[in-house]
Amino acid sequence: MKHFLPQTDDDLREMLEKIGVKDFRELIPCIPPELYLERALNLPAPLSELEALEYLKGLAASNRSAGNAACFMGGGAYDHFVPAAVGAILARSEFYTAYTPYQAEVSQGTLQAIYEYQTLICRLTGMDAANASHYDGATSLAEAMLVSQAQVKRDKILVSRGLHPHYLQVLHTYAHSVGLEVDLAPLTGGLTDADYLRRNASSAAAVVVQSPNFLGYIEDVAETAGLAHNAGALLVVSADPISLALLEPPGKLGADIVTGEGQGLGNSVNFGGPYLGIFAVKKELVRRLPGRLIGATTDVHGKRGYVMTLQTREQHIRRDKATSNICTNQALVALAACIALELLGEQGLKDMAELCLQKSHYLADQIAALPGFSLPWKQPFFKEFPVKYEGDVKALLAGLAETGYLAGPDLGQYDPAWQGMFLLAATEKRTRKDLDGLVAAMKAAR
Repeated sequence: MKHFLPQTDDDLREMLEKIGVKDFRELIPCIPPELYLERALNLPAPLSELEALEYLKGLAASNRSAGNAACFMGGGAYDHFVPAAVGAILARSEFYTAYTPYQAEVSQGTLQAIYEYQTLICRLTGMDAANASHYDGATSLAEAMLVSQAQVKRDKILVSRGLHPHYLQVLHTYAHSVGLEVDLAPLTGGLTDADYLRRNASSAAAVVVQSPNFLGYIEDVAETAGLAHNAGALLVVSADPISLALLEPPGKLGADIVTGEGQGLGNSVNFGGPYLGIFAVKKELVRRLPGRLIGATTDVHGKRGYVMTLQTREQHIRRDKATSNICTNQALVALAACIALELLGEQGLKDMAELCLQKSHYLADQIAALPGFSLPWKQPFFKEFPVKYEGDVKALLAGLAETGYLAGPDLGQYDPAWQGMFLLAATEKRTRKDLDGLVAAMKAAR
């Protein structure tokens, strides 16, 4: 816990005298007087540090979290295992206090960590280059949309309805500012309607799909790549990086840009952030890559070193030439993913993915046999799947939470066609006891 020590009235008076002003308002003359609150704030009586800590602990205890319940919640943030070594390494001062490597030549440790992260992401996605990095899966996908527009010179993006609804909102926000049309391709049986894509791709800069999609189903990336390229469009794929330990990498299936949410790699759910936006491209798009690209080289003495090969931030190059305004040490979250991947290794990541696959399918089979519950579509999935319920979904999810099982989200909030459905995800952390306990709780809810 961080501690904050406020200044006393004497401290404030001394600082104001030092800089030659009478009060703080003289420092912000642009604010009209009528906007000031001319009364004291309606705050409770002050507490001591000990009292404040106890009060906050009481508030926190009223929450249900993945730490004190069996978490089956899906929808883009997942309860994966984070090895203790990740936090221990991240907390080292050379990483935790590092900022953007403006003087790259003296930041060899940071550059090496970024280079290793990029290498791992390229191997995982089957792409030629990866940056480090974006804020989350949504913003990385939005940046991919902008790269596609700049490369293909078309002002429409063809987006699958299987995209995460929050990602779609971010795409609309970005698209509005650059005059891009977002054409939404419907789903058929839980998967993107290929015929719709085929009919409408000719005017699009890119076809954007998520696989596994928001419903958890695995899209036919190879087929989508073929129809996108036949229409002169790029293929952008948003992928779950853990699934790529088992599935064919999008780069080998024809994707031009691969993005994704890297939260599951060494980063906790953390109330929704900070997260990690993965971004990787084929070599033809390297010059349009937003963010940082680190390369390996040798110095005049033949010693291996690392350099910032590409820096497209507006703070590094002319603002009108920049492709990115990514700030802060986003690489710290990327480093967590790098550490997790290196600790797991290729086989460890595959084992992790296998556990997700097996446990989620076991759970789906058990739920499909319950009265009042069904699986709406029979499509291949990785670790997440939708469930249809004949009763009140909101009441069901609230009741499950009361018994110690976090499930959801309720899909009806995103699309009227998904009323009466909710998502479930099973990660490697869920035990047989957790799985069977959830099924029993769902059965009892009937």
